[in-house]
Amino acid sequence: MPELPDVAAYIAALELRIPGQPLDGVRLASPFLLRTVNPPLADAAGRVVRELRRVGKRIAIGLEGDLWLVLHPMIAGRLHWRPPGAKVARRGNLAAFDFPRGSLTLTEAGTRHRASLHFVAGEAELRALDGGGIDVPTADPASFRAALAVENHTLKRALTDPRLVSGIGNAYSDEILHAALLSPLALTQKLTPDEWERLFEATQTTLRLWIERLRAEALRQFPEKVTAFREGMAVHGRYGQRCPRCGEKVLRIRYADNETNYCARCQTGGKVLADRGLSRLLGKDWPRTLEELESIMGR
Repeated sequence: MPELPDVAAYIAALELRIPGQPLDGVRLASPFLLRTVNPPLADAAGRVVRELRRVGKRIAIGLEGDLWLVLHPMIAGRLHWRPPGAKVARRGNLAAFDFPRGSLTLTEAGTRHRASLHFVAGEAELRALDGGGIDVPTADPASFRAALAVENHTLKRALTDPRLVSGIGNAYSDEILHAALLSPLALTQKLTPDEWERLFEATQTTLRLWIERLRAEALRQFPEKVTAFREGMAVHGRYGQRCPRCGEKVLRIRYADNETNYCARCQTGGKVLADRGLSRLLGKDWPRTLEELESIMGR
């Protein structure tokens, strides 16, 4: 799923292309994409783009008359910039937003239609689409701690909860926790002052690094290949590869459709965190330390 740095890159690319341009119209290839009926989508046609804004992991296109097209790509949705009048009949295409200079198209891989489009009027309706989490790049240490510690959750869950933190998902939470030298299963209400300081600094630094890097790329070329697995990431998507800090192999916790990647040496004091599926299968034989894991793997 595109996260805060990815959405910032999309917005940077669109800011070069659509502000001041009239929206000629919206063509929907999937009836499931549009989640609102009032105002009617036809009201968007002919209106000039006034601004672009990030709302959590959503991209909001502000039109004259205080109307907003709000796109949420979800896990498999991606945006593309195509020549004017680009076809949307092909499989995977959901919509095209037509401008005089080109068409912004939305595609979604797979068969699950999770991407969404809302068309709303006014700031109040726009704010209603926001999960309510704090904006980390502009937060201070006190507000950051207050938001994450409101309930006693694991750091992984707290960082990825849109009600607590805006725009962070599976990928960048892994990178933040590795940079902070903290376990994804550490509890928010058990952190020491030093750990809170490390977490705040790592969150700020990691997001700033990737926002700047991806925005710079987007200013050169439209970000056609947004992915959760970036070259240069420390642990996310690097299961079995070497940790760039200590050289130990990156481990994972698998659950549902996701996995958490971490370095046991750097983040958990050498403790191997239980994988729900494998730990249930192995029972008492589940390795509790890196040394036990290494002996099982025959290293």
